[in-house]
Amino acid sequence: MSLRIVVTVKYVPDATGDRHFAEDLTVDRDDVDGLLSELDEYAVEQALQIADEADDAEITVLTVGPEDAKDALRKALSMGADKAIHVEDDDLHGTDAIGTSLVLAKAIEKAGYDLVVSGMASTDGTMGVLPALVAERLGVPQVTLLSEVSVEDGVVKGRRDGDTASEQLEASLPAVVSVTDQSGEARYPSFKGIMAAKKKPVESWDLSDLGIEADEVGLEGSWTAVDSAAERPARTAGTIVKDEGEGGKQLAEFLAGQKFV
Repeated sequence: MSLRIVVTVKYVPDATGDRHFAEDLTVDRDDVDGLLSELDEYAVEQALQIADEADDAEITVLTVGPEDAKDALRKALSMGADKAIHVEDDDLHGTDAIGTSLVLAKAIEKAGYDLVVSGMASTDGTMGVLPALVAERLGVPQVTLLSEVSVEDGVVKGRRDGDTASEQLEASLPAVVSVTDQSGEARYPSFKGIMAAKKKPVESWDLSDLGIEADEVGLEGSWTAVDSAAERPARTAGTIVKDEGEGGKQLAEFLAGQKFV
């Protein structure tokens, strides 16, 4: 029986762009270029490696986002994933992590899965909670923040590296795992892969396809909200310490004043 792997990915604003909030205090995604979250590339890579070791496996990449989010799916498909699912609905605008986990869980159930692979966090929200939320909604084990992962005989195994020790973890499938940026460098799409991605299937689903009501998601359905936001202050000129015999003392006083020491 084929190993069904679902990789959750996110289309995020380019971190090198001029990012800001819209009037409703959601991230303005219209005036900045987007791309596949770099941390999700590691998830795609690990899914591909697991599939390579399996006798038979199929990788589906899944995203929730606006029309342009298809670009993230195409990047994952060009890396080697087999097919993609795009959940898009105007009522999803402003959905928080809890609402997003509901949409992802419903879509994963509808798609069918044995293993869900996620990145450790998105590069825009950086919350890192979605894998745990999705696992809870699916009612399956979670094995998160892995720097090494493998699947054998219906069991997913991995290594989680901490500051002082490493843990060896495992869980029976079906399960949800997340991988860190230490799990192995993600491959670059080849020209052949890019061309092949154009022919791979991309399904589009909306809330009605998943049996989700509009008031369960979006700004109105969010459990969290942004009350206010302000632009980061412009960078000011630094402090220059001239060494005329007491440079070290001045430097120490500056560091102490900034509470760096």
